[in-house]
Parts: sequence; structure tokens; C-alpha cells
Amino acid sequence: MNVVDSSGWLEFVADGAGADFFEEAIAEKENLVVPLISVYEVYKRLYQEAGKDVAVQTIAYMQSCHLVDLDVESAIQAAEFSANYKVPMADSIIYTIARNHQATLWTQDKDLQGFDAVEYQSKKS
Repeated sequence: MNVVDSSGWLEFVADGAGADFFEEAIAEKENLVVPLISVYEVYKRLYQEAGKDVAVQTIAYMQSCHLVDLDVESAIQAAEFSANYKVPMADSIIYTIARNHQATLWTQDKDLQGFDAVEYQSKKS
């Protein structure tokens, strides 16, 4: 199982310099877990920067994967992770959902570098 964080989705959709890093995980929709907070973050950014059509198309693809909402137990785990490691809220939630689904998290977010089951690539210019 895989989780691609919001920065990965955005990099992929924009065909940025790091898009190839995320391509395989995104292509394997049957093995792709999508935290609902990623839907929010991706839609908002794409809506602002690429327009509604691109945002809607991307979200439609995300909806064809395994969507996961935040439950109380995961919220508590994410809050503790955030407090203990000083990781921002959304990243903590995404990481917690990945861990709870035995998934590998694919990211460009430096604050998640070095944690278990994280595939990290620095953002390319």
C-alpha cells in the first residue's frame, strides 16, 4: 500500500521535476490510500493555480482510490506525533494514516524525512 502526500500529488499533476518519483505509486490505484485531508489540500491548490477543471479531474482520480477519513483514534495518534516531533498537522495526519494502513508514504516534505516507511525525495527546482 502507498500514500502520496499532497506535495507529491501537486508535483505529479504539474509534471514538475520530481513527478517521476511519484508516478508509480499514483498509477497503482488499487494500492493507493488517499487521506481525505489530501483531497482538501490538493483541490484547494489546484483550484487556485490550475483552475477548477484540473482540480476536479484530479479529485475524481483520487476518489477512485481507497479514501480514508480521520477517525478519533487516528486524530489522537496524529496529535501525539505532531507534538512529539514538531510536524505540522496535515503532515502528521497523512503520516498517521499511512502507518495505520501499513502503507509507504511518498513525500517531498522535509519534516517527514527519516521516519519509518517514508520514501523521501527533496523538492527539485
